[in-house]
Amino acid sequence: MKARLDAGEIRHFWKEQALRHKTDPAASWSDVRVIELEIDAIAARLEEGDRVLDIGCANGYSTVEYARRKKVRIRGIDYIPEMIGNARERLAREGSALLGTAEFEVGDVTALAEPPGSWDKAIVTRVVINLPDWERQRTALREIAQIVRPGGLLLLSEATIQGWQKLNEIRGEWGLPPIPMPDFNLYLDEDQVVRELSGEFRLLELVNFASTYYVGTRLVKPLLAKVVNAPVNVADPKSEWNRWFASLPPAGDYGTQKLFVFERKVPTS
Repeated sequence: MKARLDAGEIRHFWKEQALRHKTDPAASWSDVRVIELEIDAIAARLEEGDRVLDIGCANGYSTVEYARRKKVRIRGIDYIPEMIGNARERLAREGSALLGTAEFEVGDVTALAEPPGSWDKAIVTRVVINLPDWERQRTALREIAQIVRPGGLLLLSEATIQGWQKLNEIRGEWGLPPIPMPDFNLYLDEDQVVRELSGEFRLLELVNFASTYYVGTRLVKPLLAKVVNAPVNVADPKSEWNRWFASLPPAGDYGTQKLFVFERKVPTS
């Protein structure tokens, strides 16, 4: 098994992503279709007037889109200054078209400078998986948990071990090799996350928003390309094949990326 990158190497990777991709959504992830599905799933759970902290906002692609769709006050934070520079550039270019308001600051998920209970909703997008071990992931989850007000939501969109394993199981049934976990990621155990947050949060939903898309693009597409020997770029998310599968309703549990919807418990007197 390939060794995971350490914290310094992971930071360097994301700095290089910021410098290379600027304001393109690929700075966060090459598969823009899943980003769009993720935005749809999260935006559906935002309400007018919400105060939202978007943790791990990268170059602000999703953050600005939430403020474009909903009249919210949203702050995006990321620990890579170059990402925040790109996010502010995006906001300067697109800010006049927003229903809500947005701002960006450098911030670290393992040491959030936010008062307890100060946000109605926290969005966490592919952040915790970039921490190199469970202890640091656990620290991040505790930091995130304390800034959500009672009755507020934690919208945690992360890659999970269970989704990754299910996807590789169905690929294996058809003779396809397993998709490796990226060496800059450590996917989350769903049960472990729920247990860690269970004292203060209840899990409302675990949303497999991209399961159909994953089956279509990580199973069916490579199989068809192999059978017909077509010159298809299987990894191209901007292909018409990927666009079509992104339009289909989600079904099954084969999506590596999932959305945990947690509600902070209201203390009883």
